[in-house]
Amino acid sequence: MLSHTPLAPCARQVVKSFQKNQDKYNEEVKEKAAKEKKRKAEEEKRKARIAQEKSKSQKTEDTESRIEDITDAPAPAPTPAPAPTPEAEKASGDGEEKAEGEEPDEGKGTKPNQGNGGECDKYRWTQTLQDMMVLVPVPKGTKAKLLNVVIEKKKLVVQVKGSDAAMDGELHATVKLEDCFWSVEDEGDGRLVTITLTKTNQMEWWNRVLVGDPEINTQKVEPENSKLSDLDGETRQTVEKMMFDQRQKALNLPTADETSKQDMLKKFMESHPEMDFSKAKIC
Repeated sequence: MLSHTPLAPCARQVVKSFQKNQDKYNEEVKEKAAKEKKRKAEEEKRKARIAQEKSKSQKTEDTESRIEDITDAPAPAPTPAPAPTPEAEKASGDGEEKAEGEEPDEGKGTKPNQGNGGECDKYRWTQTLQDMMVLVPVPKGTKAKLLNVVIEKKKLVVQVKGSDAAMDGELHATVKLEDCFWSVEDEGDGRLVTITLTKTNQMEWWNRVLVGDPEINTQKVEPENSKLSDLDGETRQTVEKMMFDQRQKALNLPTADETSKQDMLKKFMESHPEMDFSKAKIC
């Protein structure tokens, strides 16, 4: 009968070391598989966005084409405006004085496009609270190796080698480099460089991509309500608060924070009737 002989200390150490290396290898395989799964998911998401952007762009071009056809027709002769009455002149004057006394509207800039972004001379862009998509048209036949695309924490460069840069400047805000990527593919008679930038601060809307470029009015951004359900609880509450505050400001009504301060002051005044609040102000 064979007897079981305990492993020598040296042998046990070898087995232990082998098991440790095996566990490490298994972890690396799992991590690699997870990264690959994430990369594929992001790639699918990017392709879906590109398809959506192309569809929106085509609709815009069709609309502009129809507008051009209409405006080519001769315009009817303008109807002379009736002479203003003294009462109308007075009302107009009062309105002008009021307008001069009003505070300027916040959030100056052009109206956002359908993707809550804007249009520039050499590129267009869309955004969500989490990321940006920058679309730069390049000549037909442009390969990836002919492109100089530099993405830094707060800088972006897009250039076809041998030509002037389509984009080269400081980003409006910082981005997460590990989650940013770009690609180039055919679009119509040319090619399109698509750059995805993940925002560091995912609680704000950008009014531009590069510092110095034309700005959009972020108060007119219209996030898709259907996507709120995809956000976690805290993020969803923040987005809903932002949307509420934008509506309140548009109606010249107090924001959520201002209403909360007013309620707190009212409760404090009710709890201390002996105090004089006639000159109290909300800071």
